[in-house]
Amino acid sequence: MRRRKAPVRPVLPDPVHGSKVLTKFINAVMLDGKKSTAQKVMYAALERIESKSGEKGIDVFNKAMDNVKPVMEVKSRRVGGATYQVPIEVRPARQQSLGIRWIVDAARKRNERTMMERLSNELMDAATDKGSAFKKKEDTYKMAEANKAFAHYRW
Repeated sequence: MRRRKAPVRPVLPDPVHGSKVLTKFINAVMLDGKKSTAQKVMYAALERIESKSGEKGIDVFNKAMDNVKPVMEVKSRRVGGATYQVPIEVRPARQQSLGIRWIVDAARKRNERTMMERLSNELMDAATDKGSAFKKKEDTYKMAEANKAFAHYRW
């Protein structure tokens, strides 16, 4: 049995848009504790989105986050020597953190020159139901659908 739940640390909303999700996203982009660099990259990406798409950067960001959040996922469960992939619903907090993680990972794997370009392009793709992060969500959902037969092993 596990000891206790980790406390949920409060996050301050970001100074420009007042969004807590954006702060979490900036923290995920950050490397080696360089938060100001991560903020510059993120805000530049949002500005680039505004100039490219004509929509507000924060709106595109929120739409991308909503499109990438997974509803179902699979968890491995051992029953009598066999391992089953059991589909489970994803908690809202986990949906958010998975969405953030997938977008940042997909952006890092892109081929554009700067992280700012990669992030802005990945966010625009995710907002229009394209891109690696959105594909990852779709694949996760397909896995859950394919393993519906094992749903009775839920615990």
